[in-house]
Amino acid sequence: MWVALALVSALCLGFYDIFKKLSVKGNDVLMVLMLNTVFGALYMSPFLIDGISHGNFGFGNTVVGHLQILLKSFIVLGSWLLGYFAIKHLPLTVQGPINASRPVIVLVGALLIFGERLNWVQWIGILLGFASLFFISRLGAKEGFSIKHSKWIWMSIGATALGAVSALYDKYLLRSYSPIEVQGWYSLYQCIIMVVTISIIRGSHKQIGDRFVWRWTIPCIALFLTIADMAYFYSLSLDGSMVAVVSMIRRGSVIVSFIYGVLALHEKNIKPKLIDLGVLLLSLALLVIGSGM
Repeated sequence: MWVALALVSALCLGFYDIFKKLSVKGNDVLMVLMLNTVFGALYMSPFLIDGISHGNFGFGNTVVGHLQILLKSFIVLGSWLLGYFAIKHLPLTVQGPINASRPVIVLVGALLIFGERLNWVQWIGILLGFASLFFISRLGAKEGFSIKHSKWIWMSIGATALGAVSALYDKYLLRSYSPIEVQGWYSLYQCIIMVVTISIIRGSHKQIGDRFVWRWTIPCIALFLTIADMAYFYSLSLDGSMVAVVSMIRRGSVIVSFIYGVLALHEKNIKPKLIDLGVLLLSLALLVIGSGM
């Protein structure tokens, strides 16, 4: 069951990346990010209000609980901020596979922190994932996005690293709190942080980057992310779930955004990128098989 939920999360994350790309192109990244947090909080508000009214949220009145969720909010926002700028300037067929490298860091953390152990099928899947990362780094350099010189590549890597930290922290949080509890509160805190940040920037009368243009793709970002996170949190909360495997399966979202980059955006070097995508697909298939789905 937890593997199926991880696959649902991956599918929704693919559409999330597409709507994110469409929303930030030639647009004010910070405003798009703020609106994403606002819509995310609105989507989660019924669950949050219901939980508070029925006293179901165990840490609702504890300082420690709120500080733990607040920390998650800052980690996720840091990842998103870097990721939004990266996806604005990088091709989806480059940025997506870089983001798919997150399980590499998650795997190391899961082995060291949570003592997770993988079987030989899962290990083969992980190693193929490493090979996929090597291929895409070489292809990115051919398109002028060298890891040595492109700040957008480094932003994408930074977003991936912070995302991995968030994934490991989620596993820790879900030992004490329910999935809805975590998702509801961190969505609210992210919204508050971004509204305050944008208010300060607007108050200084400084224009950073492009001017903001409203697009109907913007509320779709938070919609698909909310569904993806719900499936993800419930997956991690189930007995026997492995954060390293869940994280790798979620990176299957690259398949959706890759197809869109090819068909709609007509991005370059498709044949070698298809080989890389094939390696990633095989990696994901082995992880699913090895998890006994």
